[in-house]
Amino acid sequence: MRPLRTNPTELSPPKGFSHAVTTTGTRTVHLAGQTALDPEGRIVGETLPEQFEQSLGNLLTALRAAGGEAGHLARVTVYTVDVPRYRSHARELGLIWHRLAGREYPAMAVLGVAALWDPEALVEIDGVAVLP
Repeated sequence: MRPLRTNPTELSPPKGFSHAVTTTGTRTVHLAGQTALDPEGRIVGETLPEQFEQSLGNLLTALRAAGGEAGHLARVTVYTVDVPRYRSHARELGLIWHRLAGREYPAMAVLGVAALWDPEALVEIDGVAVLP
C-alpha cells in the first residue's frame, strides 16, 4: 500500500510537498543523503538543477535497489548551500521531480546548510520510504 498524503484545507496549499504522510507498510527504508556523485565518485553538474537531478536520481536508484519506488517515499529532506538559489530554480526543480519521481509528494523540508561533505556539492537529498 502506498503512503497516504494528507493536505488539510486549513493549511496553505502545498507546492512540491505534502503536509502529512501516513504509512502502513511493513518495511522502512532509510535512504542516506545523496549528492550529485557519479559512479566514479565525482560530483557532476555545475548548476543546482543539474546537481538536483543527479542527487534525486541517486536517491531513487538506492530506493529501487532496496525494492521500492518513488511513490513509497514518505519523507525527504533537501539540504542546500544556497536557499535563495534553490528557490529561484523551484519551478525547474519541480519539473525534474515530476519527471523522475512523479506527482506523489512526500512530506518534505528544504534546509540551508553552510557546507556539504563534498565541497563541490550544491545539494544533498535524503529520505525515508515505507514499502508494503
